[in-house]
Amino acid sequence: MGSELNGIGSKPANTGESDPNDDDASAKDDLPLLESAAEDIQELEKKFAAFVRNDAYGSMGCGKLPLEEKLLLCIAIVTLFPIRLVLVMAILVVYYLICRIFTLFSAPNVEEDQEDFAHMGGCRRAVIVQSGRFLSRLLLFTVGFYWINETHKDSANTQENSKTESTKQSEEQERPGAIVSNHLSYLDILYHMSSSFPSFVAKRSVSKLPLIGLIGKCLGCVYVQRESKSSDFKGVAGIVTNRVCNAHQNKLAPMMMLFPEGTTTNGDFLLPFKTGAFLTGAPVVPVILRYPYQRFSPAWDSISGVRHVAFLLCQFVNHLEVTWLPVYHPSQQEKDNPKLYANNVRKLMATEGGLILSDIGLAEKRIYLAALNGLFGQS
Repeated sequence: MGSELNGIGSKPANTGESDPNDDDASAKDDLPLLESAAEDIQELEKKFAAFVRNDAYGSMGCGKLPLEEKLLLCIAIVTLFPIRLVLVMAILVVYYLICRIFTLFSAPNVEEDQEDFAHMGGCRRAVIVQSGRFLSRLLLFTVGFYWINETHKDSANTQENSKTESTKQSEEQERPGAIVSNHLSYLDILYHMSSSFPSFVAKRSVSKLPLIGLIGKCLGCVYVQRESKSSDFKGVAGIVTNRVCNAHQNKLAPMMMLFPEGTTTNGDFLLPFKTGAFLTGAPVVPVILRYPYQRFSPAWDSISGVRHVAFLLCQFVNHLEVTWLPVYHPSQQEKDNPKLYANNVRKLMATEGGLILSDIGLAEKRIYLAALNGLFGQS
């Protein structure tokens, strides 16, 4: 990747002499550098197409905006942004207080150094779940998702077409072990919280965030250190597997929600799936998310979190389309081979959602972001 950045930002040495033609000469000298930078960006976008922003705001949200968009943004910054920001914070605080009050005097469930209140039963759990679902939807409404277009496909997947009707009926009674979804943004979590309030896998740093930490425990989040390859990482994988098994076998257990791609994309591609959700051989529910846009894309791909939140709150209306596919029941061959199971679900989701299969992943995304930071940092 270093070779792709060569020549960018390098300028001829300054001799210290003054010349009235220096400005013109400097501008001419900079033209090849600008052309080289543009070529480098185009080359990067070809290699890492799954993470490229194609909206009006461009790469990293640093593109040149048309005059109309600048005016809309200025109006939104002084009107919409502060109102929405206050409402979002108020909703978070309210839900935090609900979680705090209804977990008082309750000992969290401890599993492999992970604490959660997801297995807490009774009316207190019901209040946490129902208020969480309502407030999550309210949060989405507050940031502009006034309508969410949901489609539930009830046709069986291709594997089940050849099965007998009695087999189908028995399988329909099976509870899935996990929900699997493509991943575009932190907004995905709010949607899934509002629809089914499942448990998630999240970075360990999330557990230490103000307000969010306790909410994550009430969701039953499993926290993982991404860079870790130690026994702690294996222990987390074991927790996820156990959670999927419990959700499959016990209707009272919280459902697991997994993003098998392991990172976010721009919504046009589907990355290779990790096998964590498929190791148990339990049925899964595939869900496909899309964020249609005209100006700013809600996908959180190659843009900083602060910039993304600011632009999102300044967009008057945001759109979300959700497609729920039928419960996917694996064949015996897929149960014996989790990688095959994961690949087949991925292909089904790509076909049903019109997504492009990509063979890159989180490692390539980090390379792309580092290259963008280098290019825009020197511009």
